[in-house]
Amino acid sequence: MSTVVVVRKGGIGAICADTLTKWGSVKESAAYVQNHGKILHVGETYLGLTGPATFKLILRDYFNENGGDARFDSPAAIFRTWNRLHRALKDRYFLLGEEDKEDPLESSRIDVLMLNKHGIFGVAAHRTVQEFTRFYAFGSGAEHALGALFALYDDPSLNAEAIAKRATEAAAEFDDSTGMPLECHTVKLSAG
Repeated sequence: MSTVVVVRKGGIGAICADTLTKWGSVKESAAYVQNHGKILHVGETYLGLTGPATFKLILRDYFNENGGDARFDSPAAIFRTWNRLHRALKDRYFLLGEEDKEDPLESSRIDVLMLNKHGIFGVAAHRTVQEFTRFYAFGSGAEHALGALFALYDDPSLNAEAIAKRATEAAAEFDDSTGMPLECHTVKLSAG
């Protein structure tokens, strides 16, 4: 699994992710895997991925071919982009859509946090899109990261990047599916 964190504070947005990959009980750290990053750069947007490692390759392939049609500037635009992606996941990448018969919608089986000049956003597996005002975390270490984010956010000595890093480090300390080193990016947010 993974831990991805987004923070907005003082006109700056930050996204941070761990770099550990796991296959069952086997840990593959960044020391052994060259393509260990979990944050994709699509146009002006950073996408932090949680879920099966194959999605990193799938999303990179999809957005390399369809990046011009992708919009990440509002929840509505992200939703439309993600619905097109979901169709491609089924048609081109062989997503197994059936998960739980009680689910009202088919899952895309991936949770993604996003950062761009428009803000910080999240897309859950059932394509629920949210825009966050302060911070959020997805992944196996999200509970640890969210606790750290809550505790750190109002500290005036910490900027968005420092908060995101410390929250992801907290997840790596306590979650066995989250590991160092971290990958982080920052963006100056648009006013408004």
